Amino acid sequence: MPGRPSDPGSEAVVPFSPEFRDPVVYPVHHGVRPPLLRVYVAWSRGSLLHVACLRQPSPEPEPEDSVDEGEAGGKVVEVRLRAGEEGISEAQRRRIAYGSVPAFALLQSRKNSLMAMSRMSSSLLRGEWWQYVLEYSKNISELLGTRRLSSNMVIEDPRMVVQPSEEPTSLKAAWELMEIFYVDKQSLTWLPERLVDWSEDYDSLVTRTELTIHSKLVNMQKKLANVKVVEDDPDYWEGMSSALAVGWLDIVVKLLRFHGSYQLDQLDNRETENGLVEAVAVLVSTMPRLRPDPSSGKLGQFCKTRPDFIKAWEKWRGHLSKLECSAFWVQCSHDQTREGLQKLLKIMLGDITNITSATCHWMELLVSHLLYIRQFMAGLEGLNNLAHKCRQLKPTVHYNGLMSLLIGILEESPEVVLAECSKTFGPWMVAHGIELLTAGSDHADVLLHEERYSLGGISIEELHRLVYAQILSSHPLTCQIAPTYLASCPKQGIGLLEILLYKQPIQHHQVILKNLEICRLYELDNISVNVLKTAGMYNWKHGRRGFGIYWLQLARDEVRLNRIAQQLFKCIGKSLSDDSFKQWEGLLELLGTQVGSSGGLEFLHKYRDFKRTLKQVEDGRASNAARQAAESLIQLMRSPSTPQQFWLPLLHDSVKLLNWKAHPLLSVSETNLLLNKLQDLSMGKLRPDFVDADLPPSALSSIRLALATNLGRAILEEC
Repeated sequence: MPGRPSDPGSEAVVPFSPEFRDPVVYPVHHGVRPPLLRVYVAWSRGSLLHVACLRQPSPEPEPEDSVDEGEAGGKVVEVRLRAGEEGISEAQRRRIAYGSVPAFALLQSRKNSLMAMSRMSSSLLRGEWWQYVLEYSKNISELLGTRRLSSNMVIEDPRMVVQPSEEPTSLKAAWELMEIFYVDKQSLTWLPERLVDWSEDYDSLVTRTELTIHSKLVNMQKKLANVKVVEDDPDYWEGMSSALAVGWLDIVVKLLRFHGSYQLDQLDNRETENGLVEAVAVLVSTMPRLRPDPSSGKLGQFCKTRPDFIKAWEKWRGHLSKLECSAFWVQCSHDQTREGLQKLLKIMLGDITNITSATCHWMELLVSHLLYIRQFMAGLEGLNNLAHKCRQLKPTVHYNGLMSLLIGILEESPEVVLAECSKTFGPWMVAHGIELLTAGSDHADVLLHEERYSLGGISIEELHRLVYAQILSSHPLTCQIAPTYLASCPKQGIGLLEILLYKQPIQHHQVILKNLEICRLYELDNISVNVLKTAGMYNWKHGRRGFGIYWLQLARDEVRLNRIAQQLFKCIGKSLSDDSFKQWEGLLELLGTQVGSSGGLEFLHKYRDFKRTLKQVEDGRASNAARQAAESLIQLMRSPSTPQQFWLPLLHDSVKLLNWKAHPLLSVSETNLLLNKLQDLSMGKLRPDFVDADLPPSALSSIRLALATNLGRAILEEC
């Protein structure tokens, strides 16, 4: 086994450095009886590993092993690698991969259009591009999902403080962080409120090992279910103070309503105490909030502009100060209520000591500072300094990927942001999040779009897209969306797209059509022709002759079509009998009239028509059918596409036409043509490559007699 980080000096096959985190251990349930001789590990599709476990042959057969006594054995199992803290299933990842393609393709199309309009004012183009990126970000954010109540909560519990909902994902939390700081310009004016909303949704993800306000409220909720007098419990006031510190006003007001003084049997005895609780609840519910969406359903006094907010804030702070100095506190006989309410007032007044004690994590402390102390913090530099102080007051032993991403954003370090996206959230996040990163940072735009010699002349942006496209193409369920990302890479994307298209399976009709559509979209005419040729030959060799000729016709591959024609001739045999004709007549029907323009296949098409008219003559139809059959015969014998080996079978099939009783169907010149063809056959027998027709011995004499008879009748008729 590999050495542990705490024991770097152990005798390990692959020792781990102490600076690295603990390795992730995946159990392998192989079921092979020890001892194991060897273990082989190989990559499979997607995030799967193939692990082959081989055991050593036992020298003595064991009683329970009656099948493979003394022989080596083993087993191959699959191990699925999971992405650390994400917990997103493979099906969900594929849904996200497919769902993000339309938004990504639309954004790339708009980018190309704006680049073509580069003569316009750069400020107008940049403003329009911001809107496009924001729309793109909203679409992706919606794709990543919204938190919904648990299916078990059909009826809301009035004493439920934290509603049970689906577990949020770090991927969605990271995406919204990048949208807040890089894309959404409006969020800069009401950044505290955006961070309040973000922490309310994703506070449970800021750390997995330490206490958070979310986990504190969940624990408090479980405890209060068994407590009759909640105001006597210190956790009740602690949880309320923590929720108020990060601006969760709805939870605070709901907890205040749980106070025992609201009970009907307590109102007369605790009137002053209830008045103080209600006064604090009113002040909490009327707290001024600088946010543009008053219809969000949240508590507070909403202000759209900074002057209105400042005016409302000063008035509200005046009410807080008056209540803090009120004489009613002396009349409150319940010590826990008095102390708890006064702590809530101090938090709203911005007392740093109470705010620090009420929060658990430095991210929560940062939100509290922005809410109650520094509401108009401007610029990432000042925000980063404030975050640094919060980290000193609330130190964290281990920063997860989400918090490391936030630190990289605040430090304006695109390298750190890119590294955390790649390490924690995977190639999908990097390939799609780069658009957000470059839209909000000029430094990141230059860094990621600069062509680098060390990367083969491509940029970092193109490198990550190529990596993501290769991951997509390695899985059979996602390979068809890889071309969208390869096409967005101007340097090496088209070349890799060609390789990908050549490696696509060609045994499925729909896959070929998709590949052709991709070639059409990206003007890859040469590749589409090669794909058609490959598909045609594959289908022909595997017995699907109709499909094979169809694809070769689309590719206009005359050379291969002529070769196929020769193979068809060999399949038919040396004679054009009715049985052999039926084997390929259906194929000609399937291919239609287009076969006639394909070199050697022209003969098969014409002969099909000849056999049809000849069949009508044999059925006793009118003389028009006989004349039409005679014309088809002359066309076949004159056509250079008719192989010489089929001349004699054609003449043998036409003996009835030559002996037509009513009148000669062939003129003197036409009969001489057939006689010349027959003479050429006699001379051709001397060549070594001559193929003799499989006809009865009397066939040649009957043909000559019929031709001579027709010639004499034609001469008499023309005289």
